[in-house]
Amino acid sequence: MKLFAKYIYVFLFAFSSLVALAQPGSKKDKIEALRVNFISQKVNFTSQEAQLFWPLYDEYNDKLDFARKSFRQQFVKASDVTTLTDKEAEAFLNAELSLKQREFELYKEYFERFKKVLPVKKVALLRRAEEEFKKELIKNIKGNSSE
Repeated sequence: MKLFAKYIYVFLFAFSSLVALAQPGSKKDKIEALRVNFISQKVNFTSQEAQLFWPLYDEYNDKLDFARKSFRQQFVKASDVTTLTDKEAEAFLNAELSLKQREFELYKEYFERFKKVLPVKKVALLRRAEEEFKKELIKNIKGNSSE
C-alpha cells in the first residue's frame, strides 16, 4: 500500500509540475505554485489549517526574500570575491553572517507561530516537505539541463 501511495504522490507531483509549467507567468510564480502544491500534499492540511497557515507562510517567505534581496543589492560587486579588497571582503562576510542570523531568527519566530495554527507534527512535516521539494526541484533542473 505504501508503494502505491508513493506512486500516487509522484504522479500528482509530476502532473502538477506540468500544469504549473504550462501556465503563463514567471518562473518564480511557477515554482511557487509547485511548492504550494507539493507542501499541501505532503502535510495534508485541513481546510481550516490551510486557511490559517498559508498567509503566515507567505509572510514568512516575503520576509526571507526581503532580507536576501537586501543582502544581494548591497553586495552586487561581491559576486566576484577575487576583486574585493580585504576590507570589502570582511564587510561581505559580516553581512553574510548577519543575513544567516536574520534567516535563523525568522525561522525560529515563524515556526513558533506555525505551531499555533498547526499540530506540531504537521510543522515537522512542513520542514521535511520543504527539504524534499528543494531536492525534487534540483533533480528536475539537473534532468532538464542534461537534455
